[in-house]
Amino acid sequence: MRSIHIDPIKAFTDNYIWALANETNKSLWVVDPGEAKPVIEYIKTQGLNLCGILITHRHHDHCGGVAELQAKYTVPVYGPKHSNILATHVVTDRQKIFLPECNLSFEVLAIPGHTLEHIAYYCAQEHLLFCGDTLFSAGCGRVFEGTMSQMVDSLMTLASLPEDTLVYCAHEYTLKNLQFAKQVEPKNEDIVCHLAFVSSLGNNSSVPTTLALEKKINPFLRTDVATVIAAAEAEVGQPLATAVKVFSAIREWKNNF
Repeated sequence: MRSIHIDPIKAFTDNYIWALANETNKSLWVVDPGEAKPVIEYIKTQGLNLCGILITHRHHDHCGGVAELQAKYTVPVYGPKHSNILATHVVTDRQKIFLPECNLSFEVLAIPGHTLEHIAYYCAQEHLLFCGDTLFSAGCGRVFEGTMSQMVDSLMTLASLPEDTLVYCAHEYTLKNLQFAKQVEPKNEDIVCHLAFVSSLGNNSSVPTTLALEKKINPFLRTDVATVIAAAEAEVGQPLATAVKVFSAIREWKNNF
């Protein structure tokens, strides 16, 4: 049994700042603090000491709180190379980092597409994945800077991890994502059942999810499945020869959903 517990700190309207808290030594690491205030409140409420910050990408709702937290606590900030991030430790693909207060090691995974510098943090010992805005439950991020091919490759990188991996994405988009997934695969019973479950949660978090579940309900991880291909082809009105073309059709469909 691990010594840490992982809590969602809610920020803005639907962001999650993930808190890795060690009750034994009262330490805390946070992932993607888009704003500082809720982190500071969590620290005070839980009686913890902030020891470091992990950043997945440069968007303000993921790193906007770094400057204030750094000024108050003077802690290391790990993240990809970008001026917005204010990283004290720039990390790159396949680099290993160790969080001593949590006794956890993470591998950095480059997953461009949503932004070019986007990374994820994967902990093999506990099967934990912090993936920012690349993979959501039943969905994926918009492709703002990279190519559709890059995004497919990034999603496949994440999908290749063990199926019991716990996926900690950075937004609570699950309900709307499942509503779209049901449009793509209306007869998919896994989607229907999970939609009913998530609908019952109210304001409670629907994540973490698992890769095993996502492979059953997430159309962006199912671009090789006949029903998804057929739905994508029907949406664009022409045959789609590759997984990237299927993905592109579904992503554009979701953009306008």
